[in-house]
Amino acid sequence: MTHPFQPPEVDSEGLRKRAVEALTTARARTELLTSCVDDGELVSQHSPLMSPLVWDLAHIGNQEEQWLLRNVAGRQAMRPEIDSVYDAFEHPRAERPTLPLLAPAEARAYAAEVRGRALDVLEHSALDGGGPLVGAAFAFGMIAQHEQQHDETMLITHQLRRGPAALHAPPPPPVPAHAAPTAAEVLVPGGPFTMGTSVEPWALDNERPAHATFVPAFLLDTVPVSNAAYLRFIEDGGYRESRWWAPSGWQMVRAHDLGAPLFWRREGGQWVRRHFGVTEPVPLDEPVLHVSWYEADAYARWAGRRLPSEAEWEKAARFDPVSGRSMRFPWGDADPTPERANLGQRHLRPAPAGAYPDGESPLGVRQLLGDVWEWTSSDFLPYPGFAPFPYREYSEVFFGPAHKVLRGGSFAVDAVACRGTFRNWDLPVRRQIFAGFRTARDAAEEER
Repeated sequence: MTHPFQPPEVDSEGLRKRAVEALTTARARTELLTSCVDDGELVSQHSPLMSPLVWDLAHIGNQEEQWLLRNVAGRQAMRPEIDSVYDAFEHPRAERPTLPLLAPAEARAYAAEVRGRALDVLEHSALDGGGPLVGAAFAFGMIAQHEQQHDETMLITHQLRRGPAALHAPPPPPVPAHAAPTAAEVLVPGGPFTMGTSVEPWALDNERPAHATFVPAFLLDTVPVSNAAYLRFIEDGGYRESRWWAPSGWQMVRAHDLGAPLFWRREGGQWVRRHFGVTEPVPLDEPVLHVSWYEADAYARWAGRRLPSEAEWEKAARFDPVSGRSMRFPWGDADPTPERANLGQRHLRPAPAGAYPDGESPLGVRQLLGDVWEWTSSDFLPYPGFAPFPYREYSEVFFGPAHKVLRGGSFAVDAVACRGTFRNWDLPVRRQIFAGFRTARDAAEEER
């Protein structure tokens, strides 16, 4: 059996350039997120759900040092005494402010020194050999993805912090008048497709290996559920009717007196929300954001529908009915562009539901990548033939019914960490993440 991480034949110089660009892009974003507030904000914990921003900053540097300098290059540890401080498994987020954290200036200097040395390692690494960690620049791509994932985490912290806006970005483009979706839902044909990947150079262990999966025919929303649609659920008493909720979800609603997505409130006869330090009317045309899996599941039941499974989502996002093959992205194999998807924190918010016709899948589904993470009905489980790499704690320890799978990526996800096979997961109670959803129904319902 081929190991899921056997490096493919690669263009070494092309991948070296791609790795430099990915690392540089990630660091520029990290610097933006940590330079737009003062040191007092960096060391504060804005929510017990999140780390102080300065912890994320030094953790990024520490992970890079451990993997690129120690594991790839075999160099001596620069700061071995801080390894345990920045071990995400050793210290839960709520207790991290009590740790002996590096001060902001020291954390910046440490991360910068690690990066300089890491780029030197990359320049002198043979990317067409050296095993699965170095082959195809995997370790460098893994670290770029890790930093971007923490950048998204830090952006969540910015959303949770109180005070005036510290980040600014232009709005996303509207839905082109000539390119509105032509249907509310589309039929995804039944049959097998190739799920996962064995060839994407920087795909992570839980995306591997590629395997045949059979999916019966089903119907899927053309666009994510909008705030306007979700508001109808609220106004119809959705948060007051236990029949729509999973038992543990109803317990959550009752325990916390929930009545709307996180950050929403009624003010002056209308719904408003707090969005990165600004209070604004809830934009009805945007996909709903900051809802838990339980809320997504309840809405779907109320609407007489259901959440798609992870396999259904991926088939809708990757399957080309003409060729029968699985593509890298909904629009094909070409990398994401600003015309195809809302990624990389360019806009700080989702685009209106129905935007990005250039990113539409062959089946006619839009915004499958970018805008909002999409909850699925599936538990986070390994694929057949899964092998943990390069460490168990990335995926394997999270497998099981406790975590639900999210797909697609949000406006806060960089393209390096977003593809048709990428899998995210979280607890079904999570509301602070940039998550929304779309709904599905069985095709057999058409016959009844």
